Amino acid sequence: MDLSLLLSNVLHGVWYYVVIFLVIITVVVFVHELGHFLIARANGVKVEVFSIGFGPEVWGRTSKTGTRWRIALIPLGGYVKFYGDADAASATQSDQPMSDEEKSWSFQHKRVGQRAAIVVAGPAANFIFAILGLAGLFMVLGQPVTEPVIGGIYPGTAAEEVGLKAGDRILAINGRSVERFQDIQRVVRLEIDRPLAMTIKRGEETFTIQAQPRIDTRKSLFGDMEKVPVLGVAADPTSTRIIHHGPVSALGESLAETGSMIRSTFVGIGQMISGTRNSDELGGPIRIAKGAGEAAQLGISSVIYYTILLSLNLGLINLFPIPVLDGGHLLFYAFEAILGRPLGEKAQEFGFRIGLFLVLALMVFATRNDIVALPVWDAVLRLFS
Repeated sequence: MDLSLLLSNVLHGVWYYVVIFLVIITVVVFVHELGHFLIARANGVKVEVFSIGFGPEVWGRTSKTGTRWRIALIPLGGYVKFYGDADAASATQSDQPMSDEEKSWSFQHKRVGQRAAIVVAGPAANFIFAILGLAGLFMVLGQPVTEPVIGGIYPGTAAEEVGLKAGDRILAINGRSVERFQDIQRVVRLEIDRPLAMTIKRGEETFTIQAQPRIDTRKSLFGDMEKVPVLGVAADPTSTRIIHHGPVSALGESLAETGSMIRSTFVGIGQMISGTRNSDELGGPIRIAKGAGEAAQLGISSVIYYTILLSLNLGLINLFPIPVLDGGHLLFYAFEAILGRPLGEKAQEFGFRIGLFLVLALMVFATRNDIVALPVWDAVLRLFS
């Protein structure tokens, strides 16, 4: 291979799969930690460190309020450290003696409601960012809406088998009203374990048919294989329109869209737990980087949309009731509010150890999925088989 071509490919890969990924992660993490920071400051808590990334400091400065703003060497996360905390996770209180004035700045000495508000502010900031970002896209670029009209049928699919035809309008699937072709795609992917009872309008006739999407293995843009349920219908390209919204309608559509994303996420998680959906779909940092690279090649609007999706997912994941995550802190605070006192130190320590193990195990499993999905993995297996 020509050296200049090799260098060009390397630079192309670094830009799309590393730089863009790190920019997106930095934005999402900054939004999350900024939520914690702002509500902490509003409640009189002193913030000692605001860090983007972990490990040794690459850049930093100390503000007039005493907060050390820093960028660390490993840019895969971040944290804010409050005054009086023994660690960055706010899991334990420092054992250093404090005056009454110092206690007034300490996170651990705030009322349980204040601490809960500070903790929930991180995920809330991610949700607000996603909602406002999506509303902004709908206002500036418009919302693409495709009528739920079938433009074509793929041969050998479930749609052909049950007799669907071009021109058919799908009114409802499994009792859910269908307003857009995008709704069909969403339902098909979520109802992976159930046949689809579809209400069809053909000309003046309305009838119901039942179809079972087939699981198909497809090669993605990056060469890795993924299993997806396929009904076998294509949209009518002439039935797509772009709707430009005003602020009010954009916000309404954004709330509806984010609500649908959240429901889809929980349904997908439930299907993984029940075994209906393959857990190999769970991805880690490598798959996120690949997604960021794909979005970058499609354009700035795709990068913004991908950032919105990651922000929404980060907010959701952090609300899971697992110690070391924000949801775990909220669970402890709920017990404290009910009992009138914090849980014992041993109970909290045990909980955080379990939570840390679960989070690390999930990261290892997701990264394993990422590696196995890489095209090079098949080449390695063939080499040693």
